[in-house]
Amino acid sequence: MPIRLPEELQYIQNSLLPQKTTAIRLEGKKCVITGATSGIGLAAAKVFSENGAELILVCRNKSKAQSLQQELHQKYGTTSHIFIADFDRLDAVREAGHAISRLHPRINILINNAGVFNKRRRITSDGNEQVFQVVHLASFLLTHILKDVLIAGAPARVIMVNSEAHRFGGLKLNDLNWEKRPYIGLQAYGAAKIAQILTSINFARQWEASRVDVNLIHPGAVRTNIGMNNHWFYQIYSKYVLGLFLKDVSVSANAIYYLAAAPELAGKTGSYFNLTNEEKPASYVINPGRILDVWNISKDLTQVGE
Repeated sequence: MPIRLPEELQYIQNSLLPQKTTAIRLEGKKCVITGATSGIGLAAAKVFSENGAELILVCRNKSKAQSLQQELHQKYGTTSHIFIADFDRLDAVREAGHAISRLHPRINILINNAGVFNKRRRITSDGNEQVFQVVHLASFLLTHILKDVLIAGAPARVIMVNSEAHRFGGLKLNDLNWEKRPYIGLQAYGAAKIAQILTSINFARQWEASRVDVNLIHPGAVRTNIGMNNHWFYQIYSKYVLGLFLKDVSVSANAIYYLAAAPELAGKTGSYFNLTNEEKPASYVINPGRILDVWNISKDLTQVGE
């Protein structure tokens, strides 16, 4: 009989389980992907294109976005649309979200993928710790803005690209900017992912009757460029040491596609997946009172209404 790890360590076994796939295509479906010009977002854009989706690419770098747009059209005949937004600026996220809503009155899939990892504390022009803003606040804001077009496109799915790094903790609501304690990169990243989990649960509850499913995914240990904005030593370590143990990014893209397209997941909402296998987030994360606290703080910091 195989040994079953304690619940808090079950994610280790889950990462080794066979992955689910689907043959369903997404012809005629409109899909928003953030952070689409590199890593997981780029790989996802290719998989979704290959399967017939019309893409709305939210990117920071216009020239990279245009090159990707051309590549997707040449290889797959994909119709795609570019919206430029640097998630370091919430006004840019807000502008892109409203532009998408005006031009695309129905959205079927939203993949919140954009992210950043820092070894040192950085503060955005909005006054927020950068990782917390880019990973959590920007996706929270964009999802809020696209609410009506997602409901119009229902049944619709929102997929938050999260991380097992939420298990590192780090979320202190009275010190979101790490002013009262030493900055620890892994915990700052974990804090943003915890906040994303908690607000995603609330999104799922609020939108369940509207047939907009909201789920989270740990995309697996794969090779991406995240963290390459840090010191040269970290860049070398990440690429030539950690990279030896990481899988190809297509693993993540295929798992995201499964969550977006698989008919058996219709109506499944408020859940956490390790790639394509459902699991429970860290037990200390899910606290009903904390869900509301993080929701209200996120609303205040992004200046959104109900």
